[in-house]
Amino acid sequence: MTSTGTADDPGEPLAAPPDPHRAAFFDVDNTMLIGASMYHFARGLASRKFFTGRDLARFAVRQARLRLRGESAGDMHSTRDSALAFVAGKQVSEIVALGEEIYDEEMAGRIWSGTHALARQHLAAGERVWLVTATPVELARIIATRLELTGALGTVSQTRDGAYTGRLVGEVLHGEAKAHAVRALAAREGLDLARCSAYSDSINDIPMLSLVGHPVAVNPDSALRAEAKARGWEIRDFRSGRKAARVGIPAALGLGALGGGVAAAGALRRSGRLAAARATPARTRTAARRNSAAGRVPTGARWGAGAGRVAAGAGRVAAGAERWQRGPGVLRAAAARR
Repeated sequence: MTSTGTADDPGEPLAAPPDPHRAAFFDVDNTMLIGASMYHFARGLASRKFFTGRDLARFAVRQARLRLRGESAGDMHSTRDSALAFVAGKQVSEIVALGEEIYDEEMAGRIWSGTHALARQHLAAGERVWLVTATPVELARIIATRLELTGALGTVSQTRDGAYTGRLVGEVLHGEAKAHAVRALAAREGLDLARCSAYSDSINDIPMLSLVGHPVAVNPDSALRAEAKARGWEIRDFRSGRKAARVGIPAALGLGALGGGVAAAGALRRSGRLAAARATPARTRTAARRNSAAGRVPTGARWGAGAGRVAAGAGRVAAGAERWQRGPGVLRAAAARR
């Protein structure tokens, strides 16, 4: 069955007695939230100068590569390991506090109101509602709390003495891992999966969608849309006035989606270079001019310039993807500003 949703809030139905055997499971990126949650989180970190120039270059180059050739298992592990190394040694309380601030700044206005209305309908019917996402569980819980949902399942990082170790507990919650986590939750909570619902935008979530009696494709990518039609699943699309095309950061990256976000730090880096140039001794600037006249560019300068161009390009791609996800109204507004 196919239906078209709207972004309008249909209103709160009357609350029903709790049903202990029914629940709903919602993916986050591009299902509940416009874009990737880790991209928005990374933008917030970048604005707080949480990244160095080296972090920026490394993540931006990797993200540009992923956008060009698509994700693979090797890419996923590589980006995951890089992001884990970045948080290693940092206090969990610090990251959680930043996550709460950044949600309010970057994500609260990017919730799909239609999807949120569906979640509220399940709650009003006496059902529990969980987010199920590759995003780190700390950020997933913040989103669930802000949306007044039951809870969240997400990727779990290992901690010791209140700090991240740089390792995961298990694997990234993606694909089959989501289905395994939902099965475990259902067994623990006494849920009847045949009476439960699940919502996602991605073909990667077929394992989770196939578990429940009421699977729904929300803002689906082309592969999921085709699969949902073939299986007779419900389709809800809150992206008004355009084709249902999947554009943006692959949800599978989870932690690795930081790559696109750190590109937002490019402006900070450029302003830093200007200040550094003003503070450079005249002797050093003279040597640089001689190198330029001789056609020689120091290796460090070549790397810095290349990284800056890649970072700026990744930032433009990410910003364009978000405008595309929001729909033609945003594209028209962007054109008007030009």
